[in-house]
Amino acid sequence: MGMTQSITRNLPELFGMLMVVLCHRILLQRFAEKSWTRWLPWSQWIGLAGLAFEMPLVWQRIPPSDALTWIRGIAMLWAMAFTGVTIVYVIVRRFSPAPPVNAGRRALLHTAQTAIVAAPALALGYGTFYERRKLIPMEVDLKIAGLPKDLDGLRLAQLSDIHMSSFLSERDLAPAIDMANNYRPHITLVTGDLITRDGDPLDACLNELKRLRAEAGVFGCHGNHEIYANSERYTSEQAAKFGLRFLRYEAEALRFGDARLRLAGVDYQRMHAPYLIGADRLQQTGAFNVLLSHNPDVFEAASAQNWDLTLAGHTHGGQVTVEYLNQHLNLARFLTPYVYGHYQRESSHLYVTRGIGTVGVPARIGAPPEVALIRLCAT
Repeated sequence: MGMTQSITRNLPELFGMLMVVLCHRILLQRFAEKSWTRWLPWSQWIGLAGLAFEMPLVWQRIPPSDALTWIRGIAMLWAMAFTGVTIVYVIVRRFSPAPPVNAGRRALLHTAQTAIVAAPALALGYGTFYERRKLIPMEVDLKIAGLPKDLDGLRLAQLSDIHMSSFLSERDLAPAIDMANNYRPHITLVTGDLITRDGDPLDACLNELKRLRAEAGVFGCHGNHEIYANSERYTSEQAAKFGLRFLRYEAEALRFGDARLRLAGVDYQRMHAPYLIGADRLQQTGAFNVLLSHNPDVFEAASAQNWDLTLAGHTHGGQVTVEYLNQHLNLARFLTPYVYGHYQRESSHLYVTRGIGTVGVPARIGAPPEVALIRLCAT
């Protein structure tokens, strides 16, 4: 792996480590005379350790362990909560009005400030214990010019980023499978990252995926974590035994009435490498061409190759995302402009799903898990 690619893969964790150090330095300077600051170095090392263990460069070399996964996740949550609390504290201190003379009002202002400063930690608790389990049905109507008449109303169910691990069990995945089946889709699609790392319960995940049903079949593509776990071949072979076909630079020709749909899939496209080399050869002239790619960054290349629709995951919708001025702030935006939802470039369409599981920390904020139903609609 080249130096640039290695740094890019670990960029979110490196950025987080920088923020942890800066926030601890701010508090050490602001409260230098307070006795409790002697605990700050320990706090800093907890946060840095959690982020360091989350780097692919590190965790790929550590034997799998449920206990270590949770310890790493808790340390990551600590780092995120501490950083968020510090940032909010600095903002509140900078813009707070002068304390009122009245003692009662002064106490009320102090209580309000404390609640505001504590908000990031409370939000992470909410994201850990509630929102990450709040699976929602997401129904999307894609209006497509020139869509063949017999594809109008075609239903595609999409599941992605399951990440079955210590953070997500068979029992957690079962409602997502039921939700996809309840859509009564024509095609069901699984767009990668069944597990997080080698040693995660891949067979248990496949056992649940075995229950997926669709009129014209169930298909998938692999994600980056299949590469990390070296499980691409095994996953494809085991899934094929029960009818889930993973498309690895392969295509399937489907027919609905008089309309032809060409479904193709590619393995994870590594960042900063040329995207979709040779993928245009998987298309079929006169058919509606659909591409499965775990990584949504391929969309510009897919549009240039005239793919009609690309379906992707990978970003988790940001996983932890904060809305501001009708925009969303999350780490995924530093890596790709295609974080979540529907995008269009000329006649090419892309849908990026938030997926089901979590990676790094067992929390979702502002990006609840989803199973998507994508309806093709003629305009």
